[in-house]
Amino acid sequence: MGAAAALALLLGGCSSTRIIDNDVQSYSTLAAMPEPPTYRIERLPSQQQPSPQRGMIERLATEALGQVGMQRDDANGALRLELSSYANAYLPNWPHYSNFGFGMGYGPWGWGPGFGYYGYMRDLPPTLYVYQVRLVLRDAQGQPVYETSARYDDIWRSDEQIFRLLFQSALDGFPTPPQGERRIRHQIQP
Repeated sequence: MGAAAALALLLGGCSSTRIIDNDVQSYSTLAAMPEPPTYRIERLPSQQQPSPQRGMIERLATEALGQVGMQRDDANGALRLELSSYANAYLPNWPHYSNFGFGMGYGPWGWGPGFGYYGYMRDLPPTLYVYQVRLVLRDAQGQPVYETSARYDDIWRSDEQIFRLLFQSALDGFPTPPQGERRIRHQIQP
């Protein structure tokens, strides 16, 4: 009985692990950590109004940059950070979820071909969520020295947790990440 309970607990723990895949693109001209390792956030005109979402994005970016050794200094930062994020939900357009069809059926005049709307009888596809972050670090002359982005596109939604993982993925390997596209996988316990 004890072995069965342990097995059930173990299998239950496995089912609660979530895999988060992030598609990352990074490009860097930095050969080493910038000296001094400081940055300041540079907001675009559309980013001037404070909002809870903007505050969360800046906080998570600051945490992730701190984990790679960069410190925020809005007065004298050596590099300028341009930061953007995106989140949305959508239903995929999958052909097997079409609302129209053709088939055979039995009616008042017997068997025969028919077509029509049958979508009310079918389940809808799952809602997909897309999250994306982009960071561009520029030197004092305004030249980009580090550009990175990370994207998540799946059925699971947890804004803060997903954005946190996206920033960690985007900064993976900073300041000299593998150039170009790659996929980074995270395992999390909900």
